[in-house]
Amino acid sequence: MSSPVHRVSLGDTWSRQVHPDIDSERHAQSFDVERLTNILDGGAQNTACRRRVESIIHSDPEFSGQDNYFMTQNERYEAAMRKTFHTQMLIQRLGWSEKESVYAHRSLSGDTVLGVHKIFLKALRSLGSEEQIAKWEPLCKTYQIIATYAQTELGHGTYLQGLETEATYDPATQEFVIHSPTITATKWWPGDLGRSATHALVLAQLICSGARRGMHGFIVPIRSLQDHTPLPGITVGDIGPKMNFDQLDNGFLRLDHVRVPRENMLNRFAQVLPDGTYIKLGTEQSNYLSMVVTRVEILLGEILPHLQKACVVAVRYSVIRRQSRLRPSDPEAKILDYQTQQHKLFPPLAMSYAFHFLAVSILEFFQRSYSAILDRDFSLLPELHALSTGAKAMMADFCIQGAEMCRRACGGHGYSKLSGLPSLVTRVSASSIYEGENTVLYLQVASGFPLLVGKCHSLYCGRQGRACLPAHPAPTPSRLCSLPPATHFFPTTGTSHSLCPKMGSQGQQSLSHSPNLRLIKDSVHQLQTLTQSGADQHEAWNQTTVIHLQAAKAHCYYTSVKSFSDALQKLEDEPAIQQVLKRLCHLHALHGILTNSGDFLHDGFLSGAQVDMVRTAYLDLFLLIRKDAILLTDAFDFTDQCLHSALGCYDGNVYERLFQWAQKSPTNTQGNPAYEKYIRPLLQSWRSKL
Repeated sequence: MSSPVHRVSLGDTWSRQVHPDIDSERHAQSFDVERLTNILDGGAQNTACRRRVESIIHSDPEFSGQDNYFMTQNERYEAAMRKTFHTQMLIQRLGWSEKESVYAHRSLSGDTVLGVHKIFLKALRSLGSEEQIAKWEPLCKTYQIIATYAQTELGHGTYLQGLETEATYDPATQEFVIHSPTITATKWWPGDLGRSATHALVLAQLICSGARRGMHGFIVPIRSLQDHTPLPGITVGDIGPKMNFDQLDNGFLRLDHVRVPRENMLNRFAQVLPDGTYIKLGTEQSNYLSMVVTRVEILLGEILPHLQKACVVAVRYSVIRRQSRLRPSDPEAKILDYQTQQHKLFPPLAMSYAFHFLAVSILEFFQRSYSAILDRDFSLLPELHALSTGAKAMMADFCIQGAEMCRRACGGHGYSKLSGLPSLVTRVSASSIYEGENTVLYLQVASGFPLLVGKCHSLYCGRQGRACLPAHPAPTPSRLCSLPPATHFFPTTGTSHSLCPKMGSQGQQSLSHSPNLRLIKDSVHQLQTLTQSGADQHEAWNQTTVIHLQAAKAHCYYTSVKSFSDALQKLEDEPAIQQVLKRLCHLHALHGILTNSGDFLHDGFLSGAQVDMVRTAYLDLFLLIRKDAILLTDAFDFTDQCLHSALGCYDGNVYERLFQWAQKSPTNTQGNPAYEKYIRPLLQSWRSKL
């Protein structure tokens, strides 16, 4: 069977050799790693294209990220801008496609800037008219302007209806007056705003003919195209240090009665005529389309890769690191041979695959529905919103937890920035808040649950900012109480070893759905009970949000099990790959059952003995996954330069690389600034007492 192509550095003798402990893991391949990589990439042609782009990027010294861990914030910003500039030059010179540009971004691990410039473009294509796209898109693509997307404010984030920035139409001049009326109306957090952008898509409350018309987007020039200084009425700057993303100039923006032409309001779904007449061409939710587009694309592009990389680093390190003995007469064991280490690393690895297939299925649905939405057919928008909302919240939560678990699984070396793991953890941590705070997003999914059971339709259907459909069609109300008993999926005799084969992916999927449906029904029932007892509908919602949240999380996890199971059915012609992925799918499903076993015990979906069987089957899977663990992480096909980890390189030479990189620290190459001022006087202070 073939192996993926890997490029390793050739600077030292040890870096030209693969460590025997990791090499031995790759000898007996139970499946074709290269073929699995092709499946993850969406085809062998995509794999070849990606590797070609990576080879070009990694062979150019302008793209080196070797010193990133030792740079200041200013140095990181300048280095990221240098890489972005040279990437753009390559794109123009080589005529790279959008796909090749995405591969270039992946190869640089996102260590670039002007990413929000691309979000501006997506918003323009989603919310702008054809005339506006024709005007602004060429300017963006050729970088005649640099744009950002200014939505979040100092005082408001996920609750978009609460945005305070105002855009008041002046019919006398046919201009919008954009204004920040309070300190909390200051735009806060937009990437590329602090130092780079010349224009901003400002989300503001439209006021025309004396009426407030809700949130709309306005293209606002903010810096001079001649000398990059702020334009009149503009106060702009960087918000300061963050947990990560030092290379990115997240900024603030205040607008003091800044005027822009009427044509600068994006008007695919709404227009303001010269006399101030407002014409609505879409639904209120259509103005949030750009957020949905971004949310779909960040699943595969910005959230999942951090967990995948963390798994690669931790699993590779875990076959190099040896500690203690399994038997007194044995040599020190690879720590991946310990069940407790497998318990830390294999569930995140399974999630990496489960979330990949979930994100791919959502992207496919998005591609099928997007053009219809642009043509003002909004029938699929609620489902697209619910899918992207639930998946973003769930994937962000579990990727954060998984990446941190991988870091902790690497012990003390995982605490070193040179491992790459702290950066992965802090970067993916941001995903819990951008494009919607996760708790709010879960509740948006839950707000569609009354429709599932045919209750409370009048209370919540159409409420702004809430999804009206679940992520997947659910059973009808009559089926909510006619679920098959747990014994339908469990062997009544024999051992737990027969559990997974007997249940199969479909059985585990159905079992996973059981408490999901009960939680949905209970959440709606509690809401209805409070409302019927006379509680205000909004207060009733607030008093039941904890159970709504629990139900939404269960529902989202179920969708990940379902999409993984569906993906496996499409691999009938790949039996070896199907088999190894089926183990991960089983582990993912059983992990969800064990983590939430109280829900399964609550109404007798499972007995205590059956939970014990689930646990035994779950642990039995560790031994099967263990032999393929390195191969499963190799299949993600991240280059060493992309991982930028002393612990996670393909060759496994962990200790040599860690020692070499540490010596490059400025603290080791520059003088000690504290010696003459403090250390020497401290050491010599005893002499004055003689």
